[in-house]
Order: sequence, then structure tokens, then C-alpha cells
Amino acid sequence: MKHKYLLSLLAIFIIIWIWAAINPLLHSDWLLENYLVFIAVPLILLSYRYMRLSNVSYTLITIFMSLHVIGSHYTYELVPFGYTLQAWFGASRNMYDRLVHFSFGFLLAYPIRELFLRVAKVKGIWGYYLPVDLTLSFSAIYEMIEWFVATIVDPTAGIAFLGSQGDIWDAQKDMLSAGVGAFIAMTIILIINWKYNPEFGKELKESFKIGKNDAPLGEVKLRQLVKSSRNKVVKKSGEIFK
Repeated sequence: MKHKYLLSLLAIFIIIWIWAAINPLLHSDWLLENYLVFIAVPLILLSYRYMRLSNVSYTLITIFMSLHVIGSHYTYELVPFGYTLQAWFGASRNMYDRLVHFSFGFLLAYPIRELFLRVAKVKGIWGYYLPVDLTLSFSAIYEMIEWFVATIVDPTAGIAFLGSQGDIWDAQKDMLSAGVGAFIAMTIILIINWKYNPEFGKELKESFKIGKNDAPLGEVKLRQLVKSSRNKVVKKSGEIFK
């Protein structure tokens, strides 16, 4: 029963994916967009065995992946809801891709934060800053992948995959959207912790300090490593000639 909720999320995503895979508007673009799905979904399923995230994180991931595959069905620049957003914001273009880039930051910043807290053991301010930083990094990497793929595939599919709609600053605006989404998400989490976590102030303060037993890295650490390596060589040589 403990897996019932997660199985329900998986079932919902599979249903949406099947719908999106049936007669997509542009088959070549659908395939390009779904490489993310073919890579990410198996990784998420495999990682569950070794490190289960919270139901909140899996829910946010499912929502984002669902938004992505809906875009793959229509191509991002022709999603009907994007035209509704265009009217709401008085924009000159379909805004669905902006929504998904914003959602990338807003929805995935928390799962990233959970990984940082549980795996890297980050504390305080770094648990809020690093998810935003990594979101921007992933967003930049994805924009570079889009550019590279668009140069090697069929021009029609490449243009649909880029989804720039004639905007020369599209990549920068997409990254900004993701960054703003992540910033808002982390601000919300920060406010929640400030209100309900009695250790919030202490953790925030301590995250700016270096531990008492900590030592500088750089040339200091390098010197220690070289010295340790030499001592091991000398010790090993002494054992050989005993």
C-alpha cells in the first residue's frame, strides 16, 4: 500500500504519455522532445530502489514531465493553452514553452533541494541557493543541447525543437524563466522553514561558518597529499628491504 500513491503517479504519467504519442503534430519533434523522457523516467525508477524521495518531490516531477510530453504532442509553439497564456499576458507569441521552462525551475527545485540535503548534507543558506544555481546550470545545458540538435536534424524538426518563434533572445529568456521559477520555489520553502522550523535561524547562521576542525584546501591540502604519498612510498620501501 505504501507504493500505491507513487504507482498512481506513474499510471497518470503513462496515460498522458500514451495520449501524447498518438498522432503527434510533428513526429520528428515528438521524438526529439521524448529523448528526455526516455532517459529521465528510467533513471527515476531505478534510483527509487536506492534512494526514495518524498511524495512531494515525485508529484512535482510528474507534473513537470506531464507538461513536457503535452508540449511534445503539439510542438511547444502550437500548444492550445499557450495561446490562452499569450492572450492573458498580451504577448506576441505562444507562451507554453515559457510556462514549461518556468515550471522546470518552480517544480524541480524542491526535488533538487531534497537531494542536496540528503546526499550532500548541505545546510542553511546552501539548501536554498544551490537548487537555484543547479536549475540555471541544467537550463543552460539544455539550451546548448537544443542548439546542437537543431544543427544536425531536419530543419523543420530543428526549428520546432528550438521553439524560439523568431525571438533571438529565446534561450536567455527560457533560462531566466527557469531561474525565476526556482527562486520563487526556494523563497516559499524558506518562508515555510522560517515559520515552522525552530532551528531555522541557527542553521542559517551556521551555514556561513567554517567548522573548527576544518583546514584550508588549495596548496595546503596539496602539500598534505604529497607528504602523505611520500610517507607511504618510504614505508613501502622499508618493508621491501627488511
